[in-house]
Amino acid sequence: MPLSNVIFQTFDSIGINLNQNQSPKPKTQNLISYDFSKILPAKFILCLTKFLIVTNLITDMAANSQFAIAIHVLTILAKGGDERVKSDYIAGRVNTNPVVIRRLLSNLQEANLVVSQVGAAGGTSLTKQPKDIYLSEVYKALPCGEVFALHSKEANQDCPVGRNMAAFLCGLQKEIDKSIEEKLRQYTLRDVIETIDQA
Repeated sequence: MPLSNVIFQTFDSIGINLNQNQSPKPKTQNLISYDFSKILPAKFILCLTKFLIVTNLITDMAANSQFAIAIHVLTILAKGGDERVKSDYIAGRVNTNPVVIRRLLSNLQEANLVVSQVGAAGGTSLTKQPKDIYLSEVYKALPCGEVFALHSKEANQDCPVGRNMAAFLCGLQKEIDKSIEEKLRQYTLRDVIETIDQA
């Protein structure tokens, strides 16, 4: 189904009938440049725009980069000692958007690695000493995803290769994840800080 039809059907499903408007349906190739303000309420346009911006920011931080950013963030917090550090400051140091940092800090807080407070005197600090934060804990706290993705569609079950490939690759993924966690368990946040200080 063409992309334009999918979008128009979606709007129809939430009670916005685009077909009743005088403006013609945009062709798929012109969809991005189409002026939806002619047919949608201004508040809806604003909400949709904000949602798309935030979604793009989170998507831009690929799953496999979250671990690297998290280590950077935790090192900044460790350097701050007991001082609460604001997400805007962290974002400036990491060179990313505060929205991305707050989402990341939320994951780390759920893993009891950081604690955040709101308000004028708010901010984020570590819950443990750097020597007690293992990199394996950080890795497990994040949705880093798999090392490689499996095929989105089921293979032909009549094929002996396709019938058994998924099981093999799933087992391989688990072995790789186990190896990664075992390696990361050998390092703490203090090791990161000491290596940086010696550079």
